[in-house]
Amino acid sequence: MHRRDFIRISGTAIASASLTSTTFPANSAPQLNIKKSLKYSMVDAPGSVLDHFKMLKEVGFDGVEMDSPSDINVDEVLEAKEQTGLEIPGVINSAHWKMPLSDPDSSVRAECVEASKTSLRDCQRYGGTTMLLVPGVVNDKISYADAYRRSQEEIRKLLPVAEETGVKIAIENVWNNMLISPLEAARYIDEFENPMIGWYFDVGNIVRYGWPEHWIEALGDRIMKLDIKEYSRKKQEEEGIWKGFDVELMEGDCNWPEVNKALDKIGYAGWASAEVKGGGRERLQKISQKMDAIFGLA
Repeated sequence: MHRRDFIRISGTAIASASLTSTTFPANSAPQLNIKKSLKYSMVDAPGSVLDHFKMLKEVGFDGVEMDSPSDINVDEVLEAKEQTGLEIPGVINSAHWKMPLSDPDSSVRAECVEASKTSLRDCQRYGGTTMLLVPGVVNDKISYADAYRRSQEEIRKLLPVAEETGVKIAIENVWNNMLISPLEAARYIDEFENPMIGWYFDVGNIVRYGWPEHWIEALGDRIMKLDIKEYSRKKQEEEGIWKGFDVELMEGDCNWPEVNKALDKIGYAGWASAEVKGGGRERLQKISQKMDAIFGLA
């Protein structure tokens, strides 16, 4: 990183952090303009896509995110959207784990690029605004430096399609051993110098090794959408790191009042999508109610 880049990014983070002196009275929360979504893969109930969309609307969700590419018929989804008014704010790229953009094999990376182009075009048809993309994976066979370089090279191939469709590329880190600092994440986005790429911030994923509110302040308006889940450090220590996710919303270590304050400070308004264990109507209604409580929407 050039020294001037470090100063620019660090200065932004410090300026954001200086706002933390703002306080809110006890038992109050900032009034955030949040719309509730979830992942379609969380729906575990009999019925058609239309039946599922009707149920999601009835239990209080404003939208649902779809996987792409997928076997689901796009026209069927569009008909369900039209009949229910349930929005589709974005899609989740379904290829980025199987064919990561950091893979040493250029043919694997090319497959992911083509799948990602399909995702962007599907999202345009759905009327969505973002494609969630994990940029790459670092492991014992893929170095950090190579993952960083390769993923940026491949994502640049997607930017013309993003501009053509009007669908933005929203980067998310999901324990992929990459972009594990908020300042580095900000730098990664800024190096593209393109407004069609930003960040999809997962609140719960950060708790294992940081504080979500710090990331929110550092990423600022780079954040395009939110994923909502919970994490327990106690379960992590006692039962293993993956067990940390085995806790209900508002019963882990996400400090939601501080998260909301940080979101308010950066002026965030938009979608928050649950990404937790799903189920049928009763389970999904409970998730909807928990999100209401988190954001003061009830």
